[in-house]
Amino acid sequence: MSAFELPALSYELNALEPHLSRETLDFHYNKHHQGYVNKLNAAAEKDPSLLGQSFESLIKSKKGGVFNLAAQIWNHSFYWQCLAPNAGGEPGGVLAEALVKNFGSFTAFQAEFNQVAAAHFGSGWTWLVEEAGTLKIVETHDADNPLRVGQKPLLTCDVWEHAYYIDYRNQRPKYIEAFWQLVNWDFVAVQLS
Repeated sequence: MSAFELPALSYELNALEPHLSRETLDFHYNKHHQGYVNKLNAAAEKDPSLLGQSFESLIKSKKGGVFNLAAQIWNHSFYWQCLAPNAGGEPGGVLAEALVKNFGSFTAFQAEFNQVAAAHFGSGWTWLVEEAGTLKIVETHDADNPLRVGQKPLLTCDVWEHAYYIDYRNQRPKYIEAFWQLVNWDFVAVQLS
């Protein structure tokens, strides 16, 4: 069985500038994300039964350190796909209709998402999820993931300080504002379908 690997980014480290700097992506992706992969591989050396399992399987079946590592790898991989250069704006099609149906308008959805993300205490994630045909905004603490409670992630914003501290210091709301300039609505729409 092969070791766990860091999933490749679909864009260059400087591709999200000026909203997220190359330095932020270098630290976030090459140090933090890679660090979780390295630690999970170290755990798998002690427990080879981990190898060959998907991150989703580990998220749903494990607790403690293995769960935290697998979830952080999955969460970050998903987050990177939620972002793209030359993205942002508002979605169209079925996704736009679903946001209006569930939140009243795109503006209302964005305002609620911003509030949840900005107010999250400590480290974690803000998510747009689908559950039983309804779209919801949820937050998870630390490495937690909506998959564990049967929710389908559509979009996430990483609100751990390492996601924004280099560029925005302690100004999380400014980072969240920049996040909207990068949202890859095509990816989000595929998750909904």
